[in-house]
Amino acid sequence: MQCVLVARREDRLRDLAQELESAHGIRCEIVPADLSQPHAGRELLAEVARRGIAVELLVNNAGFGLVASVEKTDVGRALELIQVNVAGLTELTLVAAKEMVQRGHGGIINIGSIASFQPVGYMGAYAASKAYVLHFSEALWAELRSHGVTVTTLCPGTTRTEFFDRSGVPGWAERNRGEDVQSVVRTGLKAFDAGRPYVVSGWTNYLLSLAVRLATRATVVKWSMSVFRAHD
Repeated sequence: MQCVLVARREDRLRDLAQELESAHGIRCEIVPADLSQPHAGRELLAEVARRGIAVELLVNNAGFGLVASVEKTDVGRALELIQVNVAGLTELTLVAAKEMVQRGHGGIINIGSIASFQPVGYMGAYAASKAYVLHFSEALWAELRSHGVTVTTLCPGTTRTEFFDRSGVPGWAERNRGEDVQSVVRTGLKAFDAGRPYVVSGWTNYLLSLAVRLATRATVVKWSMSVFRAHD
């Protein structure tokens, strides 16, 4: 099995590659790239193709969050979030999907969020970006399944990673009983193997995704503000 690892920091990519190779015998290719830059997705896939690698499964895991009130929001950072979470993901997905359709097989896992199902106060740009990911990916699931290409959106809730530390609320995942990464990954892969359009990781998160559809949108977004109000 061959795995292509992509991120901005080459040192961390090399550490991860060594870990995967030693633990699982996986051959890893490293491609440093900054997906916050326009057209980085196409350049990345072109580099992968130059190395003679056909992408059979694309996992769009790149993304970041931003927690802040409007008056404290860094506008440049918010636009960078949209570039990575929306524009970059769209570019990678469409370019890779076209190649998969030509081959007649392949798969894409896009990372959404429990926030894909609702607006979130103090996290408006992030929640909106993840709503886009879910809707965009569900449309592609419907279009591409007859071409042998599966598109699944994995929607986790709070997960124990560096996500919240970098989003402006350090320690959030630990304080709020975040799910472990391995559990989230298993949920996503199982749903992908079953050909599902999307999956919410964790029963509590799944029930929440249903509950917010029953309440009015005004009620949901006002409730969401309480989640991060203490931080602000």
